[in-house]
Amino acid sequence: MRVLIAPDGFGDTLTAEQAVDAISEGWAQAAPGDTLIRCPLADGGPGFLDTLRAHLGGELLSVTVGSPLGEPVPAAILVVDGPGGRTAYVESAHATGLHLVPPERRDPTRTSSAGVGELLRAAVEAGARRVVVGLGGSATNDAGAGMLAALGVGPAGSRLGGGGGALGEAVPEDLAGLADVRSALREVEILAACDVDVPLLGLHGASAGFAAQKGATDLQAQELERALGHFAHLAVGELGDALRPDLLARPGTPAARPGTQAARLTAAPGAGAAGGLGFGLSLLGARLVPGSALVADVVGLAQQIADVDVVVTGEGRFDWQSLHGKVVAAVAERALAVAVPAIVIAGQVDATRREWGAAGIAGAYAVAQSPAQVAESLADPAGMLRRRAARVAQTWSR
Repeated sequence: MRVLIAPDGFGDTLTAEQAVDAISEGWAQAAPGDTLIRCPLADGGPGFLDTLRAHLGGELLSVTVGSPLGEPVPAAILVVDGPGGRTAYVESAHATGLHLVPPERRDPTRTSSAGVGELLRAAVEAGARRVVVGLGGSATNDAGAGMLAALGVGPAGSRLGGGGGALGEAVPEDLAGLADVRSALREVEILAACDVDVPLLGLHGASAGFAAQKGATDLQAQELERALGHFAHLAVGELGDALRPDLLARPGTPAARPGTQAARLTAAPGAGAAGGLGFGLSLLGARLVPGSALVADVVGLAQQIADVDVVVTGEGRFDWQSLHGKVVAAVAERALAVAVPAIVIAGQVDATRREWGAAGIAGAYAVAQSPAQVAESLADPAGMLRRRAARVAQTWSR
């Protein structure tokens, strides 16, 4: 039996490569006669650069940028030269990653995406004519305002760099120069590889859907929703004819009013990725694409699935987010197209059978179910995943 092992990373506990190792070892122990094919994946979040470099090669450029707290951190840019010129791949989590902020200091009303602006500038200065920015795993919720400030939007010390909470008090002067920055980048193709396909605002948007996991209280999440809506309205108004806005809109009109350009930008799939970085990049003319699909195309995932009997994917927590553009959804879609069973092994499974069944997934298995198992899994993530994979193999291997 041929088995493709194609997971994402398992949160902060295992990289995609480490997850492949653990699943492969467990499966081989239970079904030593099976042929296992390794294919670590990513969706734009942590591990994006490592996965792409393994297939594309290229050169890593080391840079130092600001963290979500404004502290200097090391980062990298993957530069790949091709017939169409130089492409730079950027992993926004290098500058905004949740892992860069200690749990006791996590506060998405204050953390900033300024470091992503520094990464973008470095990529362009390295001669890139195309920049692909992986989005995901962020500690920020500022709709890319900090990134814009780092690129020269607004006066020094404007509210754009103060985190998502400050955006509720933003004024038009804070967005001064946005059109100029967009124009300066018009010769550079920018792609935002989004880890989720959610909008900027609303029930499943950046604030309501993700702020809590970054340290926000319910009250702060509500305030962030309002602040990001206000910022979106101001930003679209500042760009003026560059976006052909609704000329009848008045100051203070809600950003999500149907029919306005702001509504179209905030509702775009991926606009809410990485705390709204997708929206911020779209203000610069970026095209939003699913990160998992981009990586899948690079690694030839569809063909790899077509050549096996079963595909095993996974991630740290399998929940509603997983079915909105993440690796699990990308694998399931391609497996369903060629009638290959896709099974999920995840640290925890919160998605219902109806949800994952409708996505074409043949089985979903949790590494940890009880509080005791969760504690054990955190203490030995590779070992627990390896043992769970062995039990799954006993069910699925011929």
